[in-house]
Amino acid sequence: MAKRSFPLSKVYGLLEPGPVLLLSTAHKGRINAMAMSWHTMMEFEPPLVGCVVSSRDFSFTALKATRECVLNIPAVELAQKVVDCGNSSGRSVDKFAAFGLTPAPASLVAAPLIAECHAHLECKVVDTRFVNRYSFFVLEVVQAWTDPACKDPRTLHHRGWGAFMVAGETIRLPSKMK
Repeated sequence: MAKRSFPLSKVYGLLEPGPVLLLSTAHKGRINAMAMSWHTMMEFEPPLVGCVVSSRDFSFTALKATRECVLNIPAVELAQKVVDCGNSSGRSVDKFAAFGLTPAPASLVAAPLIAECHAHLECKVVDTRFVNRYSFFVLEVVQAWTDPACKDPRTLHHRGWGAFMVAGETIRLPSKMK
């Protein structure tokens, strides 16, 4: 089978690791939510998540200052709100009010949970060694929440330039992993 050269500027669309998240922060009396797809699991226990938050993003300042956030996991039903959050800046838009998102109190961080999401990971920044160079934060999940009524959420996976895949069928194969 013949392969074609692929533009390097689009490689990230082949590698996006997981669902699009709504990262929420609270800083100086303002809450914000940003769409984020550049994240990766780094460790299981304690759960560590690495993520890129661009220094151009309004959330960057809040995350760097407060060293805490919530990673909210939306399902496909929130797709348009996720895109709206990604296409606007918290500098000029109250995204919770503008896009009908409901802030709910977290238990261990000041940043809010987004009630419409099916899962939430309350996080604290534990490593900033790569922030200045790569805008890469290492977060420790200190509390996790899921909605028991949402059995098989269909999550969004960013492919780039407004294209998303939606998680589909679950298959189970023999594995020695538990």
